[in-house]
Parts: sequence; C-alpha cells; structure tokens
Amino acid sequence: MAAACAVRLEAQRELFTLREDAAPALTALRATGLRVGVLSDCTVELAESWPSLPLSGLVDAAVLSCEAGRRKPDPELFRLIAQRLGVAPQECLYIGDGGGRELTGASACGMRAFMLRAEDWWDDDAHSREDDWPGPYLSSLREVLDLALGVPAAE
Repeated sequence: MAAACAVRLEAQRELFTLREDAAPALTALRATGLRVGVLSDCTVELAESWPSLPLSGLVDAAVLSCEAGRRKPDPELFRLIAQRLGVAPQECLYIGDGGGRELTGASACGMRAFMLRAEDWWDDDAHSREDDWPGPYLSSLREVLDLALGVPAAE
C-alpha cells in the first residue's frame, strides 16, 4: 500500500505545473503590497506537496479543500481564504477557470470574480466548470496586475 501511495504521489506531482505567466504575475502583485491567496479543490497529494512547490513561496495564504473538508462553491471556503489574507471578502479579487462553480461561489460571498479564460481554456476539462459565466474574464494572469491597479477587464 505504501508503494502504491508513493507512486500516486509522484504521478500527481507531475501534474503540478505552473502557467508560464504565474510566477511573474504573483511576484508583481506582491511587489505592490497586495496579498495573494490560493483556494483549491484538491486531493491530499497537493496538500502534501504544497510546501515544496514554487508557487507556495509566492502566496500569503492557502485553503486546500482536502484539508478544509469542503469543496467549492461552499461559502465557508471563500470566507476562510479572505480571513487568512486578513481582509473582508468584498476586498478580494477572485480569479479562476470556473471549475467547481467557484466564480458563482466567490461572487455570492461578495468577492469580485473574474474568469481566467486563457488560450488553453478549452483544453481543460474542469469539474462543473461555469462555461456560461456571464461575468468579466481575463485572457492571462498578466492582466491581474492591471485589474488590481484598477484597469478594467473585458466583459
């Protein structure tokens, strides 16, 4: 059983790849003094790997569903990430691909939600994705800095 778990963990780690624009975008956001959080529906493999991932050093707070015992769009997850960031949900920008009905969940909690609809969006088959999201969207993570600084996003 231990060997099988080790194989699964290693296989899952191979899936933990960052978008090309992720690190530069997060670094630029943090340079402005903004706090960055991650809210992820995930398995225990991500939670176990989180401290060693390059992304972990670029975020101030993380809420992982497998540790919280809840899944998006549970409002408690959105409140929890805001709390860990030390802000009210209404002060948060939420960026996601729409999986797990996260954009609707974030909006319902008072966050400003934006769909990340990058070039590879159609290639991704996220669980319960909000393909019909009527709200604003971004085409890359590079646009998050402009958004955070008050430059409007596409509708």
